[in-house]
Amino acid sequence: MPILQALKARQVLDSRGRPTVEVDAIVAGGAIGRAIVPSGASTGRHEALERRDGDPARYAGLGVLKAVAGIHSTIAPAIQGMDVDDQGAIDAALIALDGTSNKGRLGANALLGVSMAVAHASAAAREEELFIHINRLWRARAEGLGEDVPKAPTLPLPMVNMISGGLHAGRNLDIQDILFIPIGAESYSHALETIVAMYRAVGAELARLGLESVLVGDEGGYGPKLKDDEQAFQIVVDAMLACGLTPGEDAAIALDVASTHFFDAASRSYRLTGVERPLDSDAMVEMLARWTDRYPIVSIEDGLAEDDWEGWQALTKRLGASAQLIGDDLFVTQTARLARGIEIGAANAVLIKVNQVGTLSETLDALAMARRSGFRPVVSARSGETEDATIADLAVGTAAGQIKIGSVARSERLAKYNRLLRIEEALGPNAAFAGRGVLP
Repeated sequence: MPILQALKARQVLDSRGRPTVEVDAIVAGGAIGRAIVPSGASTGRHEALERRDGDPARYAGLGVLKAVAGIHSTIAPAIQGMDVDDQGAIDAALIALDGTSNKGRLGANALLGVSMAVAHASAAAREEELFIHINRLWRARAEGLGEDVPKAPTLPLPMVNMISGGLHAGRNLDIQDILFIPIGAESYSHALETIVAMYRAVGAELARLGLESVLVGDEGGYGPKLKDDEQAFQIVVDAMLACGLTPGEDAAIALDVASTHFFDAASRSYRLTGVERPLDSDAMVEMLARWTDRYPIVSIEDGLAEDDWEGWQALTKRLGASAQLIGDDLFVTQTARLARGIEIGAANAVLIKVNQVGTLSETLDALAMARRSGFRPVVSARSGETEDATIADLAVGTAAGQIKIGSVARSERLAKYNRLLRIEEALGPNAAFAGRGVLP
């Protein structure tokens, strides 16, 4: 039984140069697991809370030294001596130590850093790949989910940022991201090769049009000034054609609308700069439906605001049979909100972000609930990312089927894509790949 001997935490920086938490979990016998916590820019108000120092003299108040100190003074003494193979017991202890509904006392960044580091330590003590360890945890939760729910390690189909707007690129567009999905790919490595070709083709198309083709947003997507959202869709379609891809057959578009950020709660309307008048929920649904008719859009994330439940129901009735409708701010990886969406028919997929909920076990609970109800899970990175590649192993180990990492232009993103290449190699020539079958 591998026993947790010590925790060592520190403040490091994420991809935006903001402080975040790194944790080493040290096992008796010498095995070490290390994890770094990501952070979002486009955050839902129902997410678990990060603990920040609030000292304006240091990192503009964004330091995490208090979260680090809490790991050393409160968390470590409570869980030292526990079995790192028992992820559920350790995560339950972390949740109890915090004692709040939103991880607000110790901070979700402190709890998650420890939770992920423990998983890494368990895999290291067993001298096995992390995705194998996570798959063991997943199989324990996936019992009773039915034969149609994949349980063996499976490489995910990526959705990849091509053009960014919203909070990821200075609000140059209303919607946050236009993404590419290589639905014609036969393997993960084939998908990645297609993604790189598409990214270059989008850049070439932007340059041909005399638009900015160098500067990128938080997640690596190009950040040009465009006249409206539909121009961005057309540029991606033209890049598909330039790559010899058939839109809708070999290649598809996904949208991250992030509509909460242009939703006016007082008037309950959506205020887009590219639209003359505010839109109510029904008009917003009709605009999204019109876009899916005109372009090869197969996935829409946060098409409506995080608390517009009636709007989400209308969107799901309108497009749920033909498109993947992902709740991110709507669900924030939390089973209570996901259960409500399942019950009332709001969305048909859920974005899985480990730092929205705060522990690995709660993340697995959300994945299991989604699968049990026929919702598609999409494992996702955050805009503030690091070299930590845990989510690649999470996506494979839980056979989630899809992953959203960001573009192929920044090394905190490439760390995950490259990790998936290594996992594909480890699984061998018959490695399972989710492919187009995970989409409607």
